[in-house]
Amino acid sequence: MTEVKGFKFAVAEAAIKAPGRNDCALIVSDTPANCAGVFTKNKVIAAPLIVTKPRIAAGQCQAVLINSGNANACTGEQGLADARASSAELAAALQIDASLVAVASTGVIGVPLPVERLISAIPTLCGVLAADQAAAVADAIMTTDSFSKTASRTFEIEGQSCTVLGVAKGAGMIHPNMATMLGFVMTDAAVAPELLQPVLREAVDDSFNSITVDGDTSTNDMVLVLANGQAGNVEIQPQSEEAELFSAAVLDVLLELAKMIVRDGEGATKLVQIDLCGAEDDDQAKIAARSVATSSLVKTAFFGEDANWGRIIAAVGYSGVEVDPNRIDIFFDDIQVVRDGLTTGAADEELATQVLKQAEFRVTVDLHLGDGCSSYYTSDLTYDYVKINADYRT
Repeated sequence: MTEVKGFKFAVAEAAIKAPGRNDCALIVSDTPANCAGVFTKNKVIAAPLIVTKPRIAAGQCQAVLINSGNANACTGEQGLADARASSAELAAALQIDASLVAVASTGVIGVPLPVERLISAIPTLCGVLAADQAAAVADAIMTTDSFSKTASRTFEIEGQSCTVLGVAKGAGMIHPNMATMLGFVMTDAAVAPELLQPVLREAVDDSFNSITVDGDTSTNDMVLVLANGQAGNVEIQPQSEEAELFSAAVLDVLLELAKMIVRDGEGATKLVQIDLCGAEDDDQAKIAARSVATSSLVKTAFFGEDANWGRIIAAVGYSGVEVDPNRIDIFFDDIQVVRDGLTTGAADEELATQVLKQAEFRVTVDLHLGDGCSSYYTSDLTYDYVKINADYRT
C-alpha cells in the first residue's frame, strides 16, 4: 500500500454492531491539513455530518474518526451529543483542538450509537497509529462491502514526488448526490486552500456522482480531502500546470474507487460503463446516461445477459433530453445492435449476448445531435441484491 507523507492510520474493535471485527478507524495528519468536503444532498442528515460539515468548511482538519456498524442517523439530540463527545475525546487524546476533528459513521439508521464503546477504543487507536495501515482502515469501514477499496497515484512537481491516496466504502444505496459511501483522500502535496474544493467537487461529479447501483442515497455520505504539504513542493495554485496534475491524480483515484463501488454493488455480477455521446451538450448527455444506468429493466437485462436494446432506447427516450429516434446508434462494446433507430439483426444481437456474459463491458449510445458526451457506471440487478437488503438489520 502506497504511503503518504505525514499521515498515519489505525484501526480497532469497538464491538459497535457485533464483536469479532475491527469497526472503527482513525486517520491523522502530523500537522493540520488544508481540507475540503462534499456531502450527501439527502435532507435527512446524520449527526456526524452536522458536526463535521462546518469544521471542514473552516478549512483545516487534522484527524478523522470513523466507525462502521452504526450510522448515528435519526438519533436526535443524543446522536449529536455522541458525535461531539467522541470528537472531543479524540482531540484530547491527540492534544489538538476539537475543531480539527472530523467524524464519520456508517451502518444501521435509527439505532443509538454505543458511544462509550467508540470512546473506549480511542486510546487503542492513538496507540497503534502507523503510516502503513491505510488498507486496514479501508477494511474497518466496510458494511455490506465484499472487499475493501483503496487507490493511489503519484505525480511530480519540480522534482518533488507527491502522493494522493484514497480509501472508500460502499456497495448498496448507491446513487448520485452522493452514494451511500464514505471516501477519504489524503495527499502530502501542498495545495492552496481555494483550489481544494473545486478540484474535489469536479472529481466527485465525474466519479461518485456518475455511478449507480440501486437509485438510493443515504444520510451519511461524505468525501473529504486533506492536504498536509509534507511533500515539500511549492504550493499548488489555481489555474496552473501543477493544478492540472493534481486534479488529474485526484480524479484518477476517485474514479478507480467509484468503479470498485459499482463492481461491489450488493449482489452485482457485472460492471457496465454507459457512454452517451452525440447529445446536444454534456449536461443532456449525463441526464440520458443516468436514465439508462438507473433503469431497473436495463439492469435486470444485464443480469440475464439479454442484449435487450429496446429497454436502453426507451430509457433514453423518457430521459427528457432532445432525441431523434431515427438517428440513434447503440453498441455493446464494439458490436452495433442499433443503427438509425433500427435493429442491425439477430446475428449482431447474438454477438452482443456474448459481450454481456463478460464481467465488465461498455454500452455506447450515440444520439448524433451534437458534441455532448458523458459516462456513467452501473451494475446489474440480481436476486442477491434483494436477499442482502431484505435482512440487512438481522
